[in-house]
Amino acid sequence: MIIVYHENNKVIEITNANENLPVSGKNIAATLFEIASAFPDELVIWCRFDLKSNLNFSEFETIFHHQKIMASYNPFQNSFLSDAIGYVEESVFVNINKKVTYPTWQMSSSVGGIHASVLVALKQKIRVSYSLDYFLYSLAKLAMPHGLFCYSEPELLKEISNNQTKIHKNSNFVLFRFVSQHYKIRWSFLLLLNLFLYERKIAFLPFVFSLFYFRRKLKNRLLDNIEVQSTKIVVELETIDVIIPTIGRKEYLYDVLKDLSQQTHLPKNVIIVEQNPNFNSFSELDYLKNEVWNFEIKHIFTHQAGACNARNLALAEVKSEWVFMADDDIRINKDFLKNVFLKIKQLGIDAVTLACYGEGHSSDKKHEMQMQWGSFGSGCSIVKNQFLKSTKYDKRFEFGFGEDSDFGMQLRNLGIDILYVPNPEIIHLKAPIGGFRTKLVLEWQKDVIQPKPSPTVMLYKILHLNKKQIQGYKTILFLKFYKKQSIKNPIRYFSKLKQQWDRSVFWANQLRNQQ
Repeated sequence: MIIVYHENNKVIEITNANENLPVSGKNIAATLFEIASAFPDELVIWCRFDLKSNLNFSEFETIFHHQKIMASYNPFQNSFLSDAIGYVEESVFVNINKKVTYPTWQMSSSVGGIHASVLVALKQKIRVSYSLDYFLYSLAKLAMPHGLFCYSEPELLKEISNNQTKIHKNSNFVLFRFVSQHYKIRWSFLLLLNLFLYERKIAFLPFVFSLFYFRRKLKNRLLDNIEVQSTKIVVELETIDVIIPTIGRKEYLYDVLKDLSQQTHLPKNVIIVEQNPNFNSFSELDYLKNEVWNFEIKHIFTHQAGACNARNLALAEVKSEWVFMADDDIRINKDFLKNVFLKIKQLGIDAVTLACYGEGHSSDKKHEMQMQWGSFGSGCSIVKNQFLKSTKYDKRFEFGFGEDSDFGMQLRNLGIDILYVPNPEIIHLKAPIGGFRTKLVLEWQKDVIQPKPSPTVMLYKILHLNKKQIQGYKTILFLKFYKKQSIKNPIRYFSKLKQQWDRSVFWANQLRNQQ
């Protein structure tokens, strides 16, 4: 392990196993690359000199449990970029929960680490910056979609005293430069517009200067040669239960059960929640009892419709170490569960969303590599059961949109990252809607002014995004929807959509206050 201590953007000291190494005089980012080239098999740590005594060495092996992990922590209130970055990016990686291990590209110069092999692989592709913070932000932002796992990690430090402070003077010039170099050009225009609309700031000069910077990109497969084998033990019993909510898809569900029965690694229990809101109805799944299955089947029949309720009923019955959340119209090959466990052990992960393609698909190259995922798939994910005891599907999202994303955020706020893995894959047949479904009329559908967006979408954003992310979404919604509607007078249009937005906020808050 090589540790670089720095202060005021200068390297103060470099240590290796209690031995001091010479300081080259180069800036910190250049020094990190220099160290990586000299020690390609080492973990490289950076730390502010005044935080030296706070380094939590005992946790480093757990934090950096494989070579493709980059972790840092900012123990202070403000960050390097202003929170106006929320106008540009709506993803889960912006609004960080600093109490837990949390996925983000917003790295900190205060303390952090990365394996030297990653720096070596990126040396010719990532530009050195005088500011260590800017360099770290850029590296993580560029490499995260290419399979580098980046985290805010509070366990890097022991408790720090209140007199250790750091104040970043957020600069609009730096913000616009970062947006110009890491996003499409339209986001610079939107940032300029949003700053004026919501903060009455005219950031014309920062905007103009940012246009002289070219967008940075990384080529695919740069990190493929770095071998990943986690030292973290996440699988012990290797048992797994499968939960499947279903409604009116008897034949499709039968095929799913047949695929599960042919697995080389069999599930222990399959929990089926069958819904039929007709109170005079009874189960149509006769094959559950008429055929012999090589796993236990727990069958729950309910007249209460709703995917959130069904999944909660199923999760309450889970007994195994792991849970496969499945849909009732998927197909998997016989080695699916076996290969999933191999991948979980390799990456040392507690939650994974698998690639889920339509029948006859051709893979989307953008999603061919494993990466940290900003969403969650309720019909294509495998999660460790111990973390599901503190989560449930929020019924406030029932019959709307957003329950999957909300469930994913519940996991992240427990410190559980969700990784997307392209293989093994699931084929989603996207079966026609089954029978017995009734069209539910939601309260807001009777409103004179129809809310936009859907109140459940708004609820998700209120619960999990910050103010500027919501405002940025509002601007995009207004602009995108303009060409799709009949009112072409822009003043009338924005007046009407503002009313619809306000009604959406109203109904979302009504939902939020429900227990």
